[in-house]
Amino acid sequence: MLTHEKVMDALKHVEDPELHKSIVELNMVRNIKIEGTHIQLEVVLTIQGCPLKAKIQEDIENSLKAIGASTVSLQFGSMTKEEREALTKLLKSNATTETGMPNMLRPDSGVTFIAVTSGKGGVGKSTVTINLAVSLARMGKRVGILDADIYGFSVPAMMAISQKPTMIDQTVIPVVSHGVKVMSMGFFAADDNPVMWRGPMLNKWIKNFLVNTHWGELDYLLLDLPPGTGDVAIDVAAMIPQAKEIVVTTPHNVASFVASRAGAMAKHTQHEILGVIENMAYFEEQDGSRNYLFGKGGGAILAQRLETEVISTIPFSNRKENNDASVFDEESYVGETFTSLAEDIINQA
Repeated sequence: MLTHEKVMDALKHVEDPELHKSIVELNMVRNIKIEGTHIQLEVVLTIQGCPLKAKIQEDIENSLKAIGASTVSLQFGSMTKEEREALTKLLKSNATTETGMPNMLRPDSGVTFIAVTSGKGGVGKSTVTINLAVSLARMGKRVGILDADIYGFSVPAMMAISQKPTMIDQTVIPVVSHGVKVMSMGFFAADDNPVMWRGPMLNKWIKNFLVNTHWGELDYLLLDLPPGTGDVAIDVAAMIPQAKEIVVTTPHNVASFVASRAGAMAKHTQHEILGVIENMAYFEEQDGSRNYLFGKGGGAILAQRLETEVISTIPFSNRKENNDASVFDEESYVGETFTSLAEDIINQA
């Protein structure tokens, strides 16, 4: 026999796809009526027109039919302003300490922060960030990307993300792409307008991305830093002293020389350097020979300067191997290189 208690117990296993919490815990289930094996109920969504409403409906119907319901009538509503405020307070109370610091910034949070940096633009730093993140996610890790390159944000476009994050009052729910949670200034800059801010505003937005984003539980948060040693890199060093860093360069000696400054700053701020990644290292011709378009040795020289090692050598990609221009297929040669890198990161970090 179906009862109210059995229905609520079954729905405890249905999660809001964005918040990753039970719809019962979030107080989204209302007005349950049971007539024999027919169940009627209302579910209030965080916002009107929730893009994942169909997923919630499917999960509810499957859960209720598993306990004996023959038919399910489901009506959707939306939370009131007061209910959204209460939900925001709940999410923040679970995610922050009494002082307002995000729990994930605590040294014992279990989150590994990896800042990906470079000395100059155009060396493929963002490509490394997103493919390392996706490779970690493919291995079952809970991964987020904070696109901290406020001026030169590119992660949403490179991951082919077209939707905007969901806003619940002042709390932002990151967009999920390729199994990775993503937050970027690119979601908030209208029509690709340039961001023209100085130090204090940059600091404010980086802090907002950390504090007012509902990241949920993460194993890794990768930060795509702007190139060089400017305000954002300094702020991240102050906010996340336990962050580890990866320095990206090309084989060209000028790129590696400039990248050494970013690495030197990481050492100055006492961030552990996981290693150097030499990107665009070579192009493999059809006969298997390697064409070193940018020369050789830049990564090794940089690693020597920073007293670390080259942890990965990434070749140019053959675009025919990939369906997406920026996220490499797992089976492609470059994709396998990132898989190997992710395995090393898991063992090392």
